[in-house]
Amino acid sequence: MKIRGYRVELGEIEAVLSRHPAVREAVVLARDAGGEQSLVAYLVCHGETNPTVTELRVFVQSLLPDYMVPSSYVFLDSLPLTTNGKVDRKALPKPDTIRPNLEETFVAPTGAVESALAEIWAEVLGLERVGVHDNFFDLGGHSLLLMQLHGKINEKFQTDISLVELFEYSTVHAQAKRLSNQGSATAETTSEEEQAQTLRSGRQRLQQQRTQRESAYDLSAR
Repeated sequence: MKIRGYRVELGEIEAVLSRHPAVREAVVLARDAGGEQSLVAYLVCHGETNPTVTELRVFVQSLLPDYMVPSSYVFLDSLPLTTNGKVDRKALPKPDTIRPNLEETFVAPTGAVESALAEIWAEVLGLERVGVHDNFFDLGGHSLLLMQLHGKINEKFQTDISLVELFEYSTVHAQAKRLSNQGSATAETTSEEEQAQTLRSGRQRLQQQRTQRESAYDLSAR
C-alpha cells in the first residue's frame, strides 16, 4: 500500500516494532485521518509500564525511513482475535484524541499567541490538547500535516513564516517566540523553486534532528 506517495509494507513495520524490548506484539494499520492515510501501531507490551511514544518513534526511525514511522500508537492489554485465532484487524479501536504519552511533561500554553498556536496544532493533529514544549513530529505530525499547519498559521497571524522555519521551530513555544520576534517584517513571495528548496532544507534539518535522537537513544540503551 502507499502512504503519502510511498510504498509501505505494514509487516515490515510490525517486525521492527516487535524488536523493541518492551513490545510483545505489534500490529500496524493504515487509517483515514482527515482525508489522508495515517499509520497506527497497536501494541501489547511486556510488564505494566509502556514505553513513551517518543521512545518508540526514535526506535523505529533508527531502522526505517520517516514515512514508515507510525503517527499514532495505541496500547492494548491484548489484541482482538477472530474465531480462527487470528488478529481481528477490524476490531482494533480508532486512536483517541488524547495527547500521547511523550517524554516531555505537558505544559499548558500561556498568552494569546501560544494559546492560538496550540489550538491550531490540536486541530491539525486531531488532538484534544498539546503542550507548548511538545514536538510536532512526536505528536504524529508529518510533512503533509506540516503544510496544513503552515497555511493555518500564516492565515491566522497574517505572517510569512516559512516551512523551513516550522521544521526548525517545531514546538508551540518556539513558534510563538518566532512570531513574537517577527514584528511587522514582511518578505517577498518565493517562487516554486524556492519553496521546493525550502522543503528540501527542512527535510535535511529533520534528518539531523533524527540523527541526534538516535544517538541519544543509543546512549540511553547502554
